[in-house]
Amino acid sequence: MQIIITDAWMAKSRAIHLTGARLLLALMLASFALMLVAALLYHWVFLKGARDGWPVVGSLVRLVVKDEFDQRDRFMRENLDVLARKLGELQAKLTQLESLGERISGLAGMNPAESRLKAGQGGALVPGKPLSAQDIESAMAALLQQTGQRTDWMTVMESRLLDQKLRGMLHPTQEPVTGGNLGSGFGWRIDPFTGTSALHAGLDYPAEVGTPIHAAAGGVVVAQEFNAPYGNMIEIDHGNNLVTRYAHAAKVFIKQGDLVRNGQIIAQVGNTGRSTGPHLHFEVLVQGIPQDPLKFLAAGKNNAAKLAAGRGSAKTAPGPVVPAGPAQTPSGQR
Repeated sequence: MQIIITDAWMAKSRAIHLTGARLLLALMLASFALMLVAALLYHWVFLKGARDGWPVVGSLVRLVVKDEFDQRDRFMRENLDVLARKLGELQAKLTQLESLGERISGLAGMNPAESRLKAGQGGALVPGKPLSAQDIESAMAALLQQTGQRTDWMTVMESRLLDQKLRGMLHPTQEPVTGGNLGSGFGWRIDPFTGTSALHAGLDYPAEVGTPIHAAAGGVVVAQEFNAPYGNMIEIDHGNNLVTRYAHAAKVFIKQGDLVRNGQIIAQVGNTGRSTGPHLHFEVLVQGIPQDPLKFLAAGKNNAAKLAAGRGSAKTAPGPVVPAGPAQTPSGQR
């Protein structure tokens, strides 16, 4: 690049030759000079003009500053409005959880009124001023407190429901023979061998040999043996002095000391012991005294129906009242 410099009368001229490196250096120096001039101009016109009270410059500065503040306020207001909407959605979700908690508390056997953390609210909508940052912060703190209380309440209900489930699993509510027809019931009857009156301490389920026998509840096998009245017999302890007995089995799949679950197949129907034909003899004993098994089986069906229909509380059925009678098991069994 060549630059020609002449004087005012065009009498003399001088040529300057710029190579690539010199040209780049010249451009950099020119740019720096322009930036320096612009900074000095800004300082002189805007800052000095605003400080000394120049009307035009002062108005221009105020407009620029006001526009910046307006943009910042608009940005903050938009963010606050978004937060306020989110807060309203969270409060609505919490209200739905409270309604769900009231229904679950009924299933857990707790008073639904105790699950209400705050009184009902409502009324006509009268719009007010937009929420401030402090208002939203206070509302969020209250919402966090309610959420913590609701979590504690849900934990209590979960514990109650788990306890009910475990107790239900340990109560003899499962039919020992699925779909089996009921033969002799619990109570006094004519003994099929002696023809005299005798107490039948359980339920008889006539069935084909080999029909599966299910555990009426979960528990621990405390006896698995053969004896003359019961033939191949199983006794399962369910805790709280409650034992179920299964007699006349053809084949047994468990042994003493085993843990069994509710509904597990433990044996097969047979005709062993003091029996006139293939059937299962099923007993329920509380503190060693025979109880009517139908009370337990019926209670299990009622609770299952209530849970399926979602009505009322699924409370564990109370144990039947122990009737007066002999503490020992009668010998006359079919």
